Amino acid sequence: MSENTVKRVRVQHLRRMKEQREPITMLTCYDAVTARIFDAAGIDVLLVGDSYGNTYLGYESTVSVSLEEMEVATAAVARGAKRAFIVADLPFGSYEESSERAVASAVRLIKAGAHAVKLEGGIRQASAIKAIVEAGILVVGHIGFTPQSENRLGGPRVQGRGEQKDAVIEDAVAVQEAGASAVVLEMVPADVAKKVTRILRIPTIGIGAGAATDGQVLVWTDMAGMTDWSPRFSKRFGDVGGALALAAAGFRDAVKGRGFPTEENSF
Repeated sequence: MSENTVKRVRVQHLRRMKEQREPITMLTCYDAVTARIFDAAGIDVLLVGDSYGNTYLGYESTVSVSLEEMEVATAAVARGAKRAFIVADLPFGSYEESSERAVASAVRLIKAGAHAVKLEGGIRQASAIKAIVEAGILVVGHIGFTPQSENRLGGPRVQGRGEQKDAVIEDAVAVQEAGASAVVLEMVPADVAKKVTRILRIPTIGIGAGAATDGQVLVWTDMAGMTDWSPRFSKRFGDVGGALALAAAGFRDAVKGRGFPTEENSF
């Protein structure tokens, strides 16, 4: 299929998938090469996540990621993907100060090539979501465990257990009423995520939130086995890290042993 005949996934398609109970697939993505691969694999949504910081840039957490870095990654993914719906994270510090700051930051990511922006927080960020939506930009919410607030939450802990259950549901409703087009539920008990999914009109995308959400998202380096560490809620669907290490070792051995390049690799 040529690039001219590829049908872009749009927000209305995500809504239809929820209505028809067709699971939505989402993977993080940070560069054009990976974007082309995921696009060809039929992944519905590519999330240019601020996990870019700790997976690609070597930061200890997502908090250090800048808006400028997110613009570069978003533009690269946009150049590589012709079918997938592209969502870009607003990094920490780019939207909390004011609604005006949130809109300005969102505009920059849309100009870089995103189709929607994602930001963390429920009730406390409803005004920012509303302002961005009123500026004509699609928003994806993110509630439950929110990595940018890791210090306040006491680390990566499940949110919504016991008395916290109602707070998660209230956050989800607030995000929807503020105008968000979808919401990510991270590290939320499966029964709570199921209830939220049933209540909301907009699609829910789970990560560590059970099987009842409208879709699933994983950090691609976890999904593909790029590192030795993998969170409990993830699953390895390949060993790309191992294959890459073998390829690099093969190159090293060939060069050291003067087996590469040969005549067929020369002019």
